[in-house]
Formats: sequence, structure tokens, C-alpha cells
Amino acid sequence: MSEHRLRYVALGDSFTEGVGDPNKHLPNGVRGWADRVAEKLAKDQPGWEYANLAVRSKRLRHIAAEQLERAVDLRPTLITLYAGGNDILDAGTSVPQLLADYEELVAPLAATGARVLLFTGYDVNVTPALRLLRKRHQLYNDGVRRIADAYGAVLVDYWAFSAYQDRRMWGPDRLHMSKAGHKYMASQVLDLLGVPHSVKLKDWDPPVPKTFREWEREQRRWIHDWVLPLAGRKIRRVTLGDNLPPRWPIPVVVPPKGGLRRLVRDEGLPTATPGP
Repeated sequence: MSEHRLRYVALGDSFTEGVGDPNKHLPNGVRGWADRVAEKLAKDQPGWEYANLAVRSKRLRHIAAEQLERAVDLRPTLITLYAGGNDILDAGTSVPQLLADYEELVAPLAATGARVLLFTGYDVNVTPALRLLRKRHQLYNDGVRRIADAYGAVLVDYWAFSAYQDRRMWGPDRLHMSKAGHKYMASQVLDLLGVPHSVKLKDWDPPVPKTFREWEREQRRWIHDWVLPLAGRKIRRVTLGDNLPPRWPIPVVVPPKGGLRRLVRDEGLPTATPGP
């Protein structure tokens, strides 16, 4: 294998898989910030390979069990890891234990010699009930910052990105970034990597205030479409990631022109969108 091989491997859950950024032409029906980063890397320096092992709904223990060994075996030169966000939302999660498990996940990734990027979590303002999780998020993020410093990783401080205070950066479920949110995240990662790009935050008009009736209708729709199905899955102990494969399990050479969509078209790769 060439010593000059450039290989980017992404690990994680729905955040890294690309949920919230729909694209029917790509595997699992989504695109996401990691795909966008891979394409800009290849455009800047042709020859980059890309694997994305992330699967929606995965907890940190799943990422460690299902993605870690594979990632190390791929001998990457660049790694991104986002893990723990789903654990934070689970009742009874011990943040100190979660951080201990997180460090055990980071250590072998850092030992590969690859450049490692770690992410803090964002304080998603979904509903007042979830504000109770803010302290848990803060403790987790402080731990991620400490671990990034200890292992020489690059920190992507998602928590500090004020752009995500705009609700248009979020999808209809209010938990996953929208297409605009994924684009902006890609720009932040590329800036940290020193890769040139033209990705910019969308210049929106100020949001139009909603009437109480509009707000109430929106709340009822959100509860019906997203909250109740999520509660039902928790009761049944199933997730949207069950039996769902990673989007890019085998490294692919990203075309400098046309990107991953061109690769899918030329190689005839599957693009089926998972059901709800």
C-alpha cells in the first residue's frame, strides 16, 4: 500500500451518517457533512479515499463494538469521531462512565497516527423538558475537551457554534441538522483542516414570527410525526439503525469532479432510503 495514501474514515451515529440532509442519489438516502468534507478533500488533493462507518441511533458502546476495529484496520490518515449524543438522551446514563468509555474509544484511534477530530455535542433546544439534560451535556463536553487535549486531537467545538441557534439549521425532528446545518458543519471542519472551500452560511431573512395558532399546530405536528414514534421505538427497544448498514463501509476513491454522486452513478451502487 502506498505510503502517500490519503484515507478519511468517519465514525459515529446519525450526526455523521448524514441524517437530516436527504439525497435520494446516495446510500441510505442522505448526504451529510462528512460526505461534503470528503468531496472537498478530493477536490483540493485528488486521491483521497473515504469510508463512513456511522449508523443512526448507535450508542457509544455500539460504535466501539462495530466500528472501532474496522476503522483501525483501514489505516486512516484522517479520522472524525462523534459519539455519545444518543447516550446523553438515555435515562440513567452515567456521564463519568460514558467519558471513560469514550476515552477507551479515542485511545486506539489516536494510536494509529492519523489526524483525529473530536466533536462536542450541541445543546439542542427541542423542548423545555430536555433542558434538564443541559448539565449532563456540559459535563460530557468538558470531558471531550479534556480527552481531545490529552490525545492531541483537533476539537470541533459544536457547542460553541452560535449559528445553530437559528431553528432553520435543524430538521423537522428538531434533533438532527438540516441540509444548511450539515453544510455549515462541513465548512467548520474544512476550516480546521485548512482545506479551501466556498461553503458559506446561508444568508436568510429574519424569521417571521408565528401566531399562537401556528405555533400550536406546529407543536402538534411535531409530537405526532416525531415524538410519539420515537417513544414507541423506545418502548419496543428498537432503533432506526437496527439492520441498517454503513453508507460507505469500504473505502472509495472520491472523484475530484462530480463527487460521490458521480461515483454512485458510475459504479451502480445502491441508494435505497431506509423506511421510517
